[in-house]
Amino acid sequence: MGVFPDFGGVGAADDLRTVIGALLMFVLIIAVLMLIVSAIIWAIASSTGNPHTATKARLGAWVALGAAALSGAGVAWINFLLGVGERL
Repeated sequence: MGVFPDFGGVGAADDLRTVIGALLMFVLIIAVLMLIVSAIIWAIASSTGNPHTATKARLGAWVALGAAALSGAGVAWINFLLGVGERL
């Protein structure tokens, strides 16, 4: 008795790739917008002498930058994994 994987089990891999790519695109856009907003607040708070707000805005800028990098890498990672899954 031979046991083999069911290669037709994920029939909607192209649809899954499209949906995940669209969701990660929205995350990337929101992260970039938050990076811009945090950078503006960081600049204004630094120039007006408000160190607490400047620190929070700097942290927000770094978090937004990390989220943008992870979502950009996430698209490539998902495409790689779906490509590997199709070649099995």
